[in-house]
Amino acid sequence: MGMAKYDRLLYILNLLRSRRNLNAGMIARECEVTERTIYRDIVALSEANVPIYYDRGYKFASENFLPPLNFTASEYVILKTALESTPLHRNARARQIIKSIRSKIESSLSSQVKNARLYTSDATRVEIKSTIPDGDAVGFYSAVEQAIKEHRVLILTYDSIESGQSMREVEPYFLIFIERAFYFIGFCRLRQALRTFRIDRVKDITVTGQRFKPRRDINPAGYFKDSWGVFSGEPVDVEIIFTGRAARVVRMGRHHPGEKVSALDENRLRYRVRVSGVEEISRWIMGFGGEATVIRPRELREEVAGQAKKILKNYKK
Repeated sequence: MGMAKYDRLLYILNLLRSRRNLNAGMIARECEVTERTIYRDIVALSEANVPIYYDRGYKFASENFLPPLNFTASEYVILKTALESTPLHRNARARQIIKSIRSKIESSLSSQVKNARLYTSDATRVEIKSTIPDGDAVGFYSAVEQAIKEHRVLILTYDSIESGQSMREVEPYFLIFIERAFYFIGFCRLRQALRTFRIDRVKDITVTGQRFKPRRDINPAGYFKDSWGVFSGEPVDVEIIFTGRAARVVRMGRHHPGEKVSALDENRLRYRVRVSGVEEISRWIMGFGGEATVIRPRELREEVAGQAKKILKNYKK
């Protein structure tokens, strides 16, 4: 779907400032419209006294049409890297907005920064891994975003790993990209509690006309305060003894904002942390095999022991 006309005209202006020798076909592909539409847009800009002419591509008759942005070369590189790295590229609407932002930035750089970028290599790159599949999830993102902004109830068919597919009525509060995918947090009327929904597990979604009154004090910082990863639950105090290579790995990095690590001797350390729920931290512990021993809580000891028994069963002759 192409841009609205006003947004498209601004986008064309910024394209002409940032690139040379663009013809109608190239601009049409950027704007996702036909060449005939671009010809009409050029006429509209000319009638608005924008100084455009054609010479091996469309150009401005004056380079003083818009003032340059006061970015330094380093600021430009950091901003460019951030825009190129965002997982919002997977959302069609956000992708259009990002393209527009980049075009505006590129078109309004000072001559010094434009010259500097010609001789500046990309020393820093950020790759944010994503498991988001193409398809309906992109459209579902837009529906959730709309419902959050307008405080509208969502009706969705959700495929939960634990309980399978079910119909839910949800009051959505915020979207977040975490652990390689987009999630939204909402009050589930079926479960009568806040729940985390992964967008690519939504099978169908409807933004209803029903509005809800937002509940207070629901925000990403508070919701994920003690979470190990994505999901929340009852807060529990965890204590683990790590030995050997696992102790060295845990000692060398940080795995949770609230963790406390203390050495017992050269080969062992005690790891303590308060987390919401045990499901995600149990999977992390299992990765260390026999070099991790859960001291508490009992439910986490039983979860890890149960998973270990299932693994051993698979390898019995």
